[in-house]
Amino acid sequence: MWNSFLGKRIKGFKYAFKGAYLLLKNEASIQVQTVIAVIVTIAGFYFDISTTEWMFQFIAIGLVMSIEGLNTAAEEIANFVHPDYHSKIGYIKDVAAGAVFIAALTAVIIACIIYIPKF
Repeated sequence: MWNSFLGKRIKGFKYAFKGAYLLLKNEASIQVQTVIAVIVTIAGFYFDISTTEWMFQFIAIGLVMSIEGLNTAAEEIANFVHPDYHSKIGYIKDVAAGAVFIAALTAVIIACIIYIPKF
C-alpha cells in the first residue's frame, strides 16, 4: 500500500508535517513569527476584516513562514557542507536571510494597509 500513488502522498505529508513541527520546535525565528501570526489573526477577528483582507493576511503569513523554512534549510545545508566560516557560505546565508527580510517587509506593508485604516 505504501508504494502506491496515494501511499507515497501520505508518506510525503507525514514528512512535511514533521518538518513543520521541527521548524516550530527548534527555530526561534519561526516561533516569533508564529506568535505574530496568532496576534494578527486575533486582530483580524477583532477588527472584522474582509474576506479579501483575510486572504492577503494569510498569504503574507504563509509567505514569511515558508521562506523562513527555506532559509533555515539553506543555512543547515551550508553549515553541514562547510562548518567553518567561508565567504561563499556567508553570501548564501545572507541572500537567504535577505529573502526572508523581503517577505517580512511585504507582510508588514500588507498589515499596515489592512490595519492602519481601522484605527
